[in-house]
Amino acid sequence: MAWSRQKTGLAIAIMAAVVAVSGVQAQDSGQGAKWRHGMAVIGDLELPADFKQLPYVDLDAPKAGQLRLAAEGTFDNLNLVIDRGSPVLGLGMIYDTLMKRSENEVFGTYGLLAEAVSYPDDMSSATFRLRTEAKWADGKPVTPDDVIFSMEKLKELSAMYSGYYRHVASVEKTGDRDVTFRFDEKDNKELPSIVGDFPILPKHFWEGQDTQGKQRDISKTTLDAVMGSGPYKVAAIQPGASIRYELRDDYWGKDLPINLGQNNFRTISYTYFADADVEFEAFRAGTIDYRQENSSSRWATRYDFDAVKDGRVKREALTNPFKATGVMQAMALNTRREIFKDARVREALNYAFDFEDMNRSLAYGGLKRVDSFFWGTELASSGLPQGRELELLLELKDKVPPRVFDTPYTNPVGGDPAKVRDNLRKAVGLFKEAGWELKGNRMVNSKTGQPMSFEILLNSASMERSVNPFVASLKKIGIDARIRTVDGSQYINRTRSFDYDVIWSVWAQTMNPGNEQVEYWGSQSAERQGSRNYVGIADPAVDALIRKIIFAPNRDEQVAAIKAMDRVLLANHYVMPLFYAGEAKVAYWNRITHPATLPEYGIGFPDIWSEKQTK
Repeated sequence: MAWSRQKTGLAIAIMAAVVAVSGVQAQDSGQGAKWRHGMAVIGDLELPADFKQLPYVDLDAPKAGQLRLAAEGTFDNLNLVIDRGSPVLGLGMIYDTLMKRSENEVFGTYGLLAEAVSYPDDMSSATFRLRTEAKWADGKPVTPDDVIFSMEKLKELSAMYSGYYRHVASVEKTGDRDVTFRFDEKDNKELPSIVGDFPILPKHFWEGQDTQGKQRDISKTTLDAVMGSGPYKVAAIQPGASIRYELRDDYWGKDLPINLGQNNFRTISYTYFADADVEFEAFRAGTIDYRQENSSSRWATRYDFDAVKDGRVKREALTNPFKATGVMQAMALNTRREIFKDARVREALNYAFDFEDMNRSLAYGGLKRVDSFFWGTELASSGLPQGRELELLLELKDKVPPRVFDTPYTNPVGGDPAKVRDNLRKAVGLFKEAGWELKGNRMVNSKTGQPMSFEILLNSASMERSVNPFVASLKKIGIDARIRTVDGSQYINRTRSFDYDVIWSVWAQTMNPGNEQVEYWGSQSAERQGSRNYVGIADPAVDALIRKIIFAPNRDEQVAAIKAMDRVLLANHYVMPLFYAGEAKVAYWNRITHPATLPEYGIGFPDIWSEKQTK
């Protein structure tokens, strides 16, 4: 769950690199502790301790120009710690983390605020040594007290962070520049790495007074300019409408090898739009410099304006971010609701979704159906379980659906009237098995006579066109499904409190799943408001397999456990899989550019992009 500055259109960019004893030794403390410049899993870090730069950056990129970006909705909060309000985009640019990853590596992280990290063989703790030159924007040094304050406040005030870092038992200052995280369990190989990923906050700033002389309160929302140690500062705010960040000439870390060739725009701004079409028109008019297109139909039909034809606007479909990212985009069915507790009901809904017709008529064939919680990666299950994967499932035979062993998961296929009719008949049959029946033109509960009715909660009107065909299909079998689109603030509040029947959700997975799986599917997070267990999964088999993933002694065991969990989640039909394009569709005006060679596993936006130099 990395705190990443790079927003590439995935719901949240999640980094969970596992620690191995492969980092290059930077120093020996004399007490057996090995100080390393980074952490990696499976082999060695690609970059040595004395590396000069990341391999994909352009050191000649100018520090100039402006980058104007758009966002849909609004914002009312610049305090990233709390689970309230609508957070503004771009705050990652003002904060540094202890470690920073290279987009050329799946698992590697390198020191940023921390110059080195050390941990024992049993992974029971991790110690980070802060750089002497690390400074806040007001010139004060970054200290262990800031790190302690940040972790404690994030765990106290954020449900997401409190769940993700639940195994951090304590944080303490263990030297002038050293801070040590102690864990409540041993041999959890991921823990030393993920504690290097959270944003470090200035304790003195949040415990001080604001510009009006009032005491700041980190437990409340704020629209005041917050401060960090990162390369940018908040320069101007129009509440709910726009925010502008400016590059700091005095940024302490600008000459670090991990940062060279990055943070190139003098200003980066976000302008908020209430309507997606208006946002697109602003890009077309040239008042927005860059957009990542999330509509396959718009990509196919709306990019025919003059600036595209004459080359002033460039278009690229990039697969880089998805080479090491598994995606599940789906309708999350809230099993806390009585209507969705039966797996047959959840499965029946999938038979009512005609993906093939929607893809053809609305997306011009530009989408692919998702059929795994790790779709698009080597971690996705397929066929029938074999080998170690089968052994793990047999250990849980009485806790998993029998179909896991004899029926490969596949989504229903529609696209023509005969297939659609057959799928709807199967849906009606499953509903009947679950205690629902068609009476007249309504699907009703056989015992109570209650009609089947539910609401699909969305946060953008642009999603409605993809959901409307599904709603129309459900109506054919007597189900009253209604779409309700709300503003961003209401949507956030309702999802945090699980106040919905169905939502459209995206889970992004790294190639090294670990502790975040508890946050997604674990019983511990099912009733904890603010978690990402949107479905409400509390399944003993899933819990057992998550533990197998986290404590896997090697990669083969980890992959087997991941695929086994994938099968169990799919067989229980906790979600109705939707679709994904499998590529980042980006369009940008030619006044900005990127290096000729992009990172292997990302597009480096906006970090390594820059204003185009004119000759």
